[in-house]
Amino acid sequence: MSRPSSAGLLLVAVVEFADGHAETGRRYEDAVLALLGRHGGTLERRTRGTDGMTEVHLIRFAARAGLESFMVDPERLAHREAIGEAAPTTRVIEVLDVSG
Repeated sequence: MSRPSSAGLLLVAVVEFADGHAETGRRYEDAVLALLGRHGGTLERRTRGTDGMTEVHLIRFAARAGLESFMVDPERLAHREAIGEAAPTTRVIEVLDVSG
């Protein structure tokens, strides 16, 4: 059995688009995921539910401070404010990599 990796911070983000705003939500995600690199983050995988209303992202940050700075990034916050009620809701789960 593999041991969990301790390299950085690994997250799963479950993103649900607002009803009637899936395309706006996808554009928002495109924009904010592009900001990860400036905070030591990488998008390892991006998947979309077959209904088109949910995405699941596997994101790694070099350190927890990267996540913290990403969350308060002025450009990310401006994107979120610009779409208002069309903003997706996101549940973030910290996970351990146990694959071989």
